[in-house]
Amino acid sequence: MKKILISDTFKSLLEKERNFLLRSDVKFFSAASNNELLSIHRSEKANLIISSLDAPGIRTEDLFIEIRKDDELRKVSLIMICHDKPADRARAERCSPNIILTLPVDMKLLLEKAQHLLSIPPRESYRVLLSVSINGCSKDQAFFCRSENISATGLLLETERTIQEGDRLTCSFFLPESRQITIPAEVVRKIHQADKSGTKRYGVRFEKMDHETRNAIESFVQKKSQKFH
Repeated sequence: MKKILISDTFKSLLEKERNFLLRSDVKFFSAASNNELLSIHRSEKANLIISSLDAPGIRTEDLFIEIRKDDELRKVSLIMICHDKPADRARAERCSPNIILTLPVDMKLLLEKAQHLLSIPPRESYRVLLSVSINGCSKDQAFFCRSENISATGLLLETERTIQEGDRLTCSFFLPESRQITIPAEVVRKIHQADKSGTKRYGVRFEKMDHETRNAIESFVQKKSQKFH
């Protein structure tokens, strides 16, 4: 699980990037001020911070001096966003960021940089029909649904059924040029927004995947990525 801590300034922008935000292997935290950002980072040990130079609270330079001098807190990547002015760039450099981006934010570039710093492969919006059963329930609990954004770690499941975080599932599906794949999984995130059709979305993490299955999924994602690029 990768943890990303962002300033509230950019929360609404990132929420529009569904493919990245709703991954089952990414957890997001947001902070309304630099003081809150430091408090959350102390407790959660984020892998990546996306911060604004002008966030309220303690000065941003002082915040990251505090973070960089701590042996545990300093183990974090930083994307600093500021105005494209020499003075602001100089202030941003004093925060020892991995990357500086300027306003207005290029969201595609921001997500590319975030994925690179976290070593997260991009998801492919491949939609597949699944047969899903909820473990521990009767057979009539098996149902068909669709998924997207599949990777070797999990997928985003779309269904009209109501399921719960923590539910254990068995997912069965076919990939092109591959055998049938059956994988145990866990619901790790419930996406509260439902579209007008009533479809609900859940982040699902695969469990106990054998080597052959992992290779099949990773090969599929790689082919899709090469075709996309």
